[in-house]
Amino acid sequence: MQPFQEDGLMFTGLVEGIGTIVGISRMGGDVRLTVRPGFPMDDCRIGDSVSVNGACLTVTDIAARVLGMDVSTETLRCTTLGRLKTGDTVNLERALRLGDRLGGHLVAGHVDGIGTIRARDRRERSWLLRVAVDALLTAYMIDKGSVAVDGVSLTINRTGPDFFECNIIPQTGRETVLLERRIGDLVNIETDLIGKYVEKFFLRGKTAPGREPRDEKRPGITLEMLYQNGFGD
Repeated sequence: MQPFQEDGLMFTGLVEGIGTIVGISRMGGDVRLTVRPGFPMDDCRIGDSVSVNGACLTVTDIAARVLGMDVSTETLRCTTLGRLKTGDTVNLERALRLGDRLGGHLVAGHVDGIGTIRARDRRERSWLLRVAVDALLTAYMIDKGSVAVDGVSLTINRTGPDFFECNIIPQTGRETVLLERRIGDLVNIETDLIGKYVEKFFLRGKTAPGREPRDEKRPGITLEMLYQNGFGD
């Protein structure tokens, strides 16, 4: 699994509001999305990064409070953005600024894969979602850990070999498009950024299932290395 890379900084997974797709232009294999935010974004500038359903895009045009953003062929391949239609609503979040509160978790806007909604059950005032994903993604998930679903930071209730479950509280349901999703719908998934870095350090010199061989010349984390760096008793 290789997450795609699009220009971007960092997000929190706390969606600022909902936007509406008002235009889609095909440009060869690429696409230009035109989005009308449903909340004030007057300070947005060309070159800014915006998370659209969890995918980090760069603002390339601003006119009459409508944002234009280009979507590359690679991004279309790795996310659900290529399935958007005019009139669809999307989650929007501007990049985190230095000094902002980190209320969700660190989200890069680099989608790791696509999940499928398998269950959507009402639980008191909340909704329980079960999302089916590739087993390579659940390797980065733990119970009570974090995951971004269409750009929304959520706490994982439970994980299985090829799925995870999470709750959508009323506030999240009102402020995002997650409760518009139905069984069978596809969603963008970004797993915990920290877990991916930890895996890379531990697997140096080894090969994870389904992944390219690591650099054999670079040692991973070992007990000896941890002791040498002050992590022993």
